[in-house]
Amino acid sequence: MAKFIPQSEMPMVDQVRVRHEKLQALQQEGRDPFQITRFDVTHHTQDVRDHFDALEEQSVRLAGRIMSKRGMGKAIFSDLQDRTGRVQLYIKVDDMGEEAFAGCRKLDVGDIIGVEGVVFRTQRGEISVRTRSVTLLAKSLKPLPEKYHGLTNTDLRYRQRYVDLVMNEDVRDTFIHRSKILRSIRNYLDARGFLEVETPMLVTNAGGAAARPFTTHSNALDEDFKLRISLELYLKRLIVGGLERVYEIGRVFRNEGIDTRHNPEFTLMELYQAYTDYHGMMDLTEDMFRHVAQEVLGTTTIVYNGVEMDLSKPFTRLTMRQAVKQYSGVDFDEIHSLEEARAAARAHGVEFEERHQKGDILNLFFEQFVEEKLIQPTFVMDHPVEISPLTKRKPTEPDYVERFELFMNGWEMCNAYSELNDPVDQRARFRAQEELLAKGDEEASTTDEDFLNALEIGMPPTGGIGYGIDRLCMLLTDSAAIRDVLLFPTMKPLDK
Repeated sequence: MAKFIPQSEMPMVDQVRVRHEKLQALQQEGRDPFQITRFDVTHHTQDVRDHFDALEEQSVRLAGRIMSKRGMGKAIFSDLQDRTGRVQLYIKVDDMGEEAFAGCRKLDVGDIIGVEGVVFRTQRGEISVRTRSVTLLAKSLKPLPEKYHGLTNTDLRYRQRYVDLVMNEDVRDTFIHRSKILRSIRNYLDARGFLEVETPMLVTNAGGAAARPFTTHSNALDEDFKLRISLELYLKRLIVGGLERVYEIGRVFRNEGIDTRHNPEFTLMELYQAYTDYHGMMDLTEDMFRHVAQEVLGTTTIVYNGVEMDLSKPFTRLTMRQAVKQYSGVDFDEIHSLEEARAAARAHGVEFEERHQKGDILNLFFEQFVEEKLIQPTFVMDHPVEISPLTKRKPTEPDYVERFELFMNGWEMCNAYSELNDPVDQRARFRAQEELLAKGDEEASTTDEDFLNALEIGMPPTGGIGYGIDRLCMLLTDSAAIRDVLLFPTMKPLDK
């Protein structure tokens, strides 16, 4: 007699063949699971666990995926997984009848089923459901990864996120937390009178940030368009229109490199508030970060890769010049010319290009000596005007602007301005950007005439800010890479 081989020990091609044969047999019997359109669910597995005392000996209807199956004579134990977790099913021939029980024996790990049964606790104390009926709702034609090792190949996890979510509970938790983070931000802003809006993704002028855009073509209009790199310029138009407090959470697209903190498409939130400045944006940011951490994590202490960041304390505030002096020893308040800035850069091994001005070199010092050292929440303020084309100048120091960036864990978490609302100054800044573009700076902005027209209509004093939502999600979920908080990160096609 041929030796029985459990399906899990068969080669993959044979496992797939057996599953297809099971499906064909069901279809021939008129029991095609894919013809079933509905199963009414009364509870989820977490309801059963959390409210056992109230549900004990009560009937429930659950649906989910079979994650394990083990037979003991005339009884089968199985784990059912839904979006809230798992619960054990106890399937017994005496409760089901011979024919239905035989059908349960043919079920495979990975099959999606609906069950009706009674909640009880086994002799070993495990909360379970004594199953009375089982309905196969979808046949899994490919086996899941082996249960003890799961889906561990990183590249495959990102490409087959659907399998990753099935197999790895911590991955599901990450994306549940991401949803909670977004909900918490929205609730916070809505409660403060901000209006959530939507602005175009296809634009003729991709402004508002220093980045290289993606280009596409509209057949209907026979025009080239760009995918937005920022939300800024359209949201400011709404401030001109009198909406006063607006925000948008949406995807932006930058045709740049991919690494642990960068993906070509990512989620940005920008908000603008009339009649305030960058100090108002600092206060809002500090309060919102504390609020979100407390609401989502239950604490204002974030632990990322073993490092604690305390949001309960006042965030440090220092200027870019102070930060550079503190960490490099170079005092840019004592540097008065481009040549002096270049000499300081050469002396400290800071590489620069011929097009870089004094302010650019200050920023290069900051990137080289300071950024990675800013672990605790720190507002870095008062950037040079050369790198801030949309920002209001400081009245007492016109070479610098009213801008800040928040750093945590050595990462830039947000970027904020007292928004430039002078149309004459803005036109001059755009002109300077056009000159940089002509010299080969592919990230420089181009002049947006409609935006200038809006400023000429009149924009009130305004504070604005942009937040990298994905980095915030990384910090609050202790995720090592941006791909871990994007359900479907950008991947090179396998055929390449």
